[in-house]
Amino acid sequence: MLDKLAEFVIFGFAPLIVGALVMPTQSRAEEKVIAGEVVYRERIALPPNAVLTVQLVDETPTGAPGTIIGQQTIANAGQVPIKFEVSFDPIVIRPGTKYALEASITVDHALWFENDERYQLEPLTAGPQTLTLKMVSKSGDQSMLKKSISVEPPAGIFDTIWLAEDIEGRGVIDDAQSTFKVSSDGSVSGRGGCNSYFGKAAVEGNSIKVEGVGSTFMACAPALMDQEKKLFSALEKAASFRIDEGKLYLADNEGRDVLRFASQG
Repeated sequence: MLDKLAEFVIFGFAPLIVGALVMPTQSRAEEKVIAGEVVYRERIALPPNAVLTVQLVDETPTGAPGTIIGQQTIANAGQVPIKFEVSFDPIVIRPGTKYALEASITVDHALWFENDERYQLEPLTAGPQTLTLKMVSKSGDQSMLKKSISVEPPAGIFDTIWLAEDIEGRGVIDDAQSTFKVSSDGSVSGRGGCNSYFGKAAVEGNSIKVEGVGSTFMACAPALMDQEKKLFSALEKAASFRIDEGKLYLADNEGRDVLRFASQG
């Protein structure tokens, strides 16, 4: 009798136990990413401790804050344009629900910039996004914000001859006059230390992109030619600019200063 019972347990229930062990569990869907950049139009340089937060939220019918679907927080955000990538689980995306991106920049927990329009999108099919933020003054003390505003000469960056004081953090040769000028039509001109050069610049807000740099073909001392080469390379890396106490700074995509100029008028 006992042998029959043991046989029933072993051969009757074992398949159920085995089946339970090998039953696959539900797996989390592969995360999706919404990428893009954050910009603003004010000619203001962010301090090193600026924090960018970008959120993917669902929109409620009442306009109240919705559920956060995905978020990225970037400390030491650097200078605009600031790249972002918000990851989210596609399983939580519901048909018929509206979704939007929201972004803000804070400094010492004080709000400096935020989006003032809704950036609606379809999370599962959205391409690269550009979020344009607006400066706000919601904090009680705006002294730091005011200090960060560039002190610009009357002509700003345009139609001013700028003399290079530093290239890629390595200084310049005192006798070499490396200059930079952007005309209001976007044309670039100057001297590289040996040759005259030319190009085009696209300037929007405090963003700048220098392209098509060409020069004459005069040969000079190796040190001058080397400085000229570094100047051209740094100009092509420039992504943003600021003017502070009469100095023009060009920074790369990571917010690192690659060029510093003084105004020659």
